[in-house]
Amino acid sequence: MKVRRRRRPKEPDSQTRVREMLSYFAAALPAETSAGARMLALQCALRMNVSAQARLSFGVLRSLRLETAADAWCELRDAGLIRTLPSDERAVVVQILDAGLLTQHPARPDRLRAADWAMRGFCPARTGSTPPLQLAALFAIAWTDRGTGQGTTEMEQMSRECGSTIAALPPLLDQLVTAGVLTTWQAVREDGELRWRIGPNGFYYHAGSEIS
Repeated sequence: MKVRRRRRPKEPDSQTRVREMLSYFAAALPAETSAGARMLALQCALRMNVSAQARLSFGVLRSLRLETAADAWCELRDAGLIRTLPSDERAVVVQILDAGLLTQHPARPDRLRAADWAMRGFCPARTGSTPPLQLAALFAIAWTDRGTGQGTTEMEQMSRECGSTIAALPPLLDQLVTAGVLTTWQAVREDGELRWRIGPNGFYYHAGSEIS
């Protein structure tokens, strides 16, 4: 009997793919786009099929604490990113309209794997239920070096990709420490650099680069 080889994920890995998508939406979406809308945009982009349609089940939306995020969907429609399609009682279905996303052709299994990584990289029950805190946790985990457990970025970059202001970052980072996502963080005011160390609830660090 012929043994079927297990498909190996292609580069980049899920962590890198999520990091790239967060950066993409920082440029593609209006600066005032909320954290909840950015999380939906990320999941839509990673889950879209060859027809540029994405189906987000209500189970996925509940896991993200976004099952009632009507305003977030409106933000993405107003930004020209999506058009909603007829849905059913199990999912929200959208058409992706962003031309930049349509030019990207990573294999769909790898994108779905990254979508799962983005969902499991943090735990809403532990980080809190607010989208700004969840997105901040995902950003920190995505920018953490797997070998050292340390992360670094510019404060301006984090504020831009999280749809936040620089002034709002310290309270979010303090909450991530309280939630165990980070153990410590430090802002170097001279050059605007932000540094942190991942905590026990930064799930990907303890489970490896890919979470199945």
